Amino acid sequence: MADARHAGIGMTSARTRERLVLRLREQGIKDERVLDRVRNVPRHLFVDEALSSRAYEDTALPIGFGQTISQPYVVARMTEALLEGGELFNVLEVGTGCGYQTAVLSPLVARISSVERIKPLIDRARDRLKELGIKNVRLRYADGTVGWKTHAPYDAIVVTAAPLVVPQGLLAQLAPKGGRLIIPVGPDGAQELLRITRRDEHFLREKLGGVSFVPLVGGTA
Repeated sequence: MADARHAGIGMTSARTRERLVLRLREQGIKDERVLDRVRNVPRHLFVDEALSSRAYEDTALPIGFGQTISQPYVVARMTEALLEGGELFNVLEVGTGCGYQTAVLSPLVARISSVERIKPLIDRARDRLKELGIKNVRLRYADGTVGWKTHAPYDAIVVTAAPLVVPQGLLAQLAPKGGRLIIPVGPDGAQELLRITRRDEHFLREKLGGVSFVPLVGGTA
């Protein structure tokens, strides 16, 4: 029964997923590893059952608590931008949400530490990741704006909500030799996706295009 749920039927079928992958190719996603993950991760398991028929549309969907599951293109673009700099062993994700981005990234890196400030979301994500047999992720219920110093430095950090300015604490937790941060920055309606690469005490910023994310909020809920 679990396998049938993972495979999906009707609007969550393999054909529907393949259409999504084709759309991502047309939008410029080239990394076959990323496209394969989008094809195979059962996104319908990460949304409310009432929205499962829309799970493979290229759109963000609500997951409760004022949060969303990111648009598949954005998940693919952020994942591809992380991987472009070479092999990753130790990755921090700020904003676990429903766990979809985590699931897409998990087999492409050695270890993910993921932080979420909303308790019901991280509990739900833990259940989904366990159901999918994903074992290289450690989850923490905490304020993600300060990162997770215990496991720093990180080869890469991915942030799934937008601060107005880049948190200095996250920059400090990047590995000095090429650690990279993928983060949306700016106010609603004017956010830019950035890749920031650390070279000792210097930080190279690249703009990767306009995006729309929920705000990055401190504290826990």
